[in-house]
Amino acid sequence: MNFYDSMGVKANGLTLKENVISEKIVDLVKEFRPDIVVITGHDAYYSKDTNKSGKSYQNSDNFISAIKELRKYEKNQDKLIIIAGACQSNYEELIKAGANFASSPKRINIHALDPAIIAASLAFSRKNKSIDLLDTLKKTKYGSDGIGGIITNGTMYVGYPR
Repeated sequence: MNFYDSMGVKANGLTLKENVISEKIVDLVKEFRPDIVVITGHDAYYSKDTNKSGKSYQNSDNFISAIKELRKYEKNQDKLIIIAGACQSNYEELIKAGANFASSPKRINIHALDPAIIAASLAFSRKNKSIDLLDTLKKTKYGSDGIGGIITNGTMYVGYPR
């Protein structure tokens, strides 16, 4: 939240357990009416063996469920921008579920601020113009190894006089 404050981005931050995000996310979006939603937390990829639950990822399924719930509520990826995932998340499935941006294409640990950097970049990009995807990803610590996404419009309205 300090990062958003330092960037001048109005943001609300809530802490939820990963396994309850999908149950609460739509009500929270209805309450706060954001342009951008960041869904993150802890995740891990178990490359050799699955974890105790028989899954290869610690929390990717929770993030995927939350994205799917949001996309039932708002299908348009320019009306509600979703940034999702954490360290070593299942990037392909997060994007397939409807996230605009997700971590981690190379199953690496990302920097905790990478999702916030993407969100702030989108907040200060023009609404009627697509972002430069590669340039936006380069602003993060690990670039396209740590986070990827789709070409998306920004959220800022530009007028005159400002």
